[in-house]
Amino acid sequence: MSLLSGLSGLGLNDLESMDIYGEAEKAEAKKKAQEPVKIEEKDLIYEKTFKCPCCDSDVPAKIMKTGKAKLIGTDQDLRPRYEGIDAVKYDAILCPACGYTALSRFFPNLTSPQAKLIKEKISANVKIPNYKNEIYSYEEAVERYQLALVNAVVKHGRASEKAYICMKSAWLMRGYRESVTDTDRGTPELVAELKAKEEEYIQNAYNGFVEARQNEGFPMCGMDEITVDYLLGVLAAHLKKYDVASRMVSSILTSTSANNRMKDKARDLKEQIMLQMKNNK
Repeated sequence: MSLLSGLSGLGLNDLESMDIYGEAEKAEAKKKAQEPVKIEEKDLIYEKTFKCPCCDSDVPAKIMKTGKAKLIGTDQDLRPRYEGIDAVKYDAILCPACGYTALSRFFPNLTSPQAKLIKEKISANVKIPNYKNEIYSYEEAVERYQLALVNAVVKHGRASEKAYICMKSAWLMRGYRESVTDTDRGTPELVAELKAKEEEYIQNAYNGFVEARQNEGFPMCGMDEITVDYLLGVLAAHLKKYDVASRMVSSILTSTSANNRMKDKARDLKEQIMLQMKNNK
């Protein structure tokens, strides 16, 4: 029996079942406090302004908070995975005034002749959608990466830059495909299309890095020779170019400059290559 039973006679029948010490509310508050806080993508990005090296305009861009986003692992081809956000979506910087677009590590590096080419072939014709969402959707990110690639081609960028864009575009397609899988948006047609595009970008990334390794020096796109060789090995294995993959693995395993982490990755890749070759016989 409630200590407050009988209040109905005083016209307070709705208060008869009140919890005197609020134990139920305290229990509910404690339960909520113990529940993990759900990380939202919008909380892991911030607005940053860049100066366009092509037209000198201010360029607003959404950038991931690297100190706040939690890295939970990497794919074999070094694609990073963060909790609550796909970092790849936030690496292409687009100038809404002239259309100049590049990945963040390349954005400031533009010569006068390159700027002239971009103004003639891109700025004069480009129509940039006016996105106003809190985050970059995959559709928007794909457009930004396409613009980054066409800018690199138009300005006669290095093979390494184009290969790097293609590699990250493959990661983007993979993330996009993962985001729609097992959802209403993940139709078999869309999943197949995204997988096909990922494969095409992987092929182009491989071709570009092969050319770059023959003609460019290191570091390359921020990567040392060991990292590039490992990445080439992974891409080659994926494309069933086992002779190239095996050669890249051997160069890492016999290198005196490769650290233990990279050598462990190379050993894992070597086992994978041997298994794939066995299964393909």
